[in-house]
Formats: sequence, C-alpha cells, structure tokens
Amino acid sequence: MGRVRVDLNISLDGYATTTDQTPEDPFGQDWGRLVAAYVATKTMQERVMGRPGEGSTGMDNDYAEAYFEGIGAEIMGAGMFGLHAHPGDPDWKGWWGPNPPFGVPVFVLTHEQRPTLEMEGGTTFHFVQTSIEETLASAREAAGDLDVRIGGGARVAKAYLKAGLVDRLHVAVAPILLGRGENLWAGLREFEQNYEVTSEVAPSGTIHVTFAR
Repeated sequence: MGRVRVDLNISLDGYATTTDQTPEDPFGQDWGRLVAAYVATKTMQERVMGRPGEGSTGMDNDYAEAYFEGIGAEIMGAGMFGLHAHPGDPDWKGWWGPNPPFGVPVFVLTHEQRPTLEMEGGTTFHFVQTSIEETLASAREAAGDLDVRIGGGARVAKAYLKAGLVDRLHVAVAPILLGRGENLWAGLREFEQNYEVTSEVAPSGTIHVTFAR
C-alpha cells in the first residue's frame, strides 16, 4: 500500500488560499504570486502549461517533479475542480482542458451529483458524496501499490491532516505575505510531533518544508 501525500503552496504567514479573485480574474493576482516559483519550473511548464522545453531547473523543479512521481490516484475538493464557479453546469470539465495533468483516477468530493468524466491521458474524474475516510479507501483501491495524493484545496487537505491520515506533507513556502485566506496551520497545533521535519531553501526564496511520518 502506498502513502497518502499532500503538497501545497503557502505564504510566509501560512495561507494556502487567496481572496482577491474576481469574475474577470477567477484566480486573482495573489495566486500567481503564491505559485510563481512552481509555475516557472520546467516540469510545470511542460505538464500544466503545455510549454515543453521551457522553464527553470534546480530545487524548485526537483520538488515539482516529485509532485507527480508515484501517484496512483488523487482526491480533490469541489472548489479545486471549479464547481463553485460552475454549479450545475454539465459542460464544465475542470480548469485543465481535454488532457488534465493527473493521468490517474481523481475523486472529487462534492455534494453535486455528476456522472463519471473520462478525459484524455488517463484522467477519470469520479464525483463522490462519501466521507473523507471512505473516499480515501476508494482512492487507495484505485491506486494499488502507488501513492494517493490529496490535491486540495486547503480545506480538504486540512481535513485529512486533522484526521491523521497523511503520511507526507510538503509545503512550498513562498516569500510573500497574504494576511488573509485559509490558514493551513490553524487548528493543527503540535501537528509536527508525529513527523520528521526537514527543510531547505531554493534560490527562488521558496522554503521547502517536508513532514514525513
């Protein structure tokens, strides 16, 4: 059985979400600041932005590569899939186009009943109304011996962290201050006591902190 993993970008003051979104800019400028170092990497440029051959290498790219390695299934919330912006829209198929960067079964936690959605490249979205524990059991079965990634958003990740279900948490701490949003660490006092903690600083200024059981 593989591990349960979480990888998140957070600010220096611990926020994993931003609050400056508008209908015209659904991600907001702060989100670009939060993920700038990751988006600039060769791996993300190729796998997410569709620009092969572009992007930076080095420590940030090493973590970006590791984000995709050994994943057999993913769990995400309705917000990460974009259902909050497209409620009840049967034509909405996520932010990523016809070939999402996952390539594995993805379990979307939502109250909205939607049929299974098969995409190019091996990604299949399953829309589930089960508990986080039941959803994890389904994802583990789909992943086999590979890992299950809790992709986000922050509230979904925190639910799994609070429940003690995560084997490895990696946070890329961007050198910015947001001041508001969903704070990853709120309610997780002494979380680190059950993990071995390591950290290193990339030339971008991003601090990579890893909590491994």
